[in-house]
Amino acid sequence: MCLAAESSMRAVVLLSGGLDSATALAWARQQGLECHALSVDYGQRHQSELHAATQVARALGAHEHRTMRVDLAGIGGSALTDWSIALPEQSSAGIPISYVPARNTLLLALALGWAEVLAAADLVIGVNAVDFSGYPDCRPEFIRSFEALASLATKSGVEGAAFRVHAPLIAMSKAQIIRCGEQWGVDYAMTVSCYQADSEGRACGRCDSCRLRRQGFEAAGVDDPTRYR
Repeated sequence: MCLAAESSMRAVVLLSGGLDSATALAWARQQGLECHALSVDYGQRHQSELHAATQVARALGAHEHRTMRVDLAGIGGSALTDWSIALPEQSSAGIPISYVPARNTLLLALALGWAEVLAAADLVIGVNAVDFSGYPDCRPEFIRSFEALASLATKSGVEGAAFRVHAPLIAMSKAQIIRCGEQWGVDYAMTVSCYQADSEGRACGRCDSCRLRRQGFEAAGVDDPTRYR
């Protein structure tokens, strides 16, 4: 079930360029939020998602779109930032090697900083705890904890501002996300989900992210517009 509109405030929306974040931006626009979209170049191997984010932000009417940089490749420890680590092409038990250490914590921290400058009370992130790869920073507990941290760690929070972290897709299946995005005008052909997409944004069709995306379109009964190599 797609959620109805609630407010007309200003928000910072994390926008990777993938299917979920594009849908989260569309949700925020449905709420009447003035959306300031934030993409982060963190050294991910699938750089083409950043180009996709620019297209998605423009198409969905973001008020502004910025790309910030943080060197998570310097930390390493993930197949998404370290080219010497092979990406898994089959699902496995436990947290996969595609997990990027503390990624969503860092991305939300950047979004929080920009939100404070903009006097924006709302942060929007497209994390999902149903059809996902087991990442710990995609869980409701993490979102609620970060929301509490936002009030403690900022000048605005100490002075009484109440930050809200919205994760509108967190309890939805990939099929439900796609159906809602279709209603909200998301052109999924623009999005890049593949962990090893080439420079033109074409997907490998084999990685975990490709598998979840393909299954989502099949379950939703929607034609898959993904461009594969």
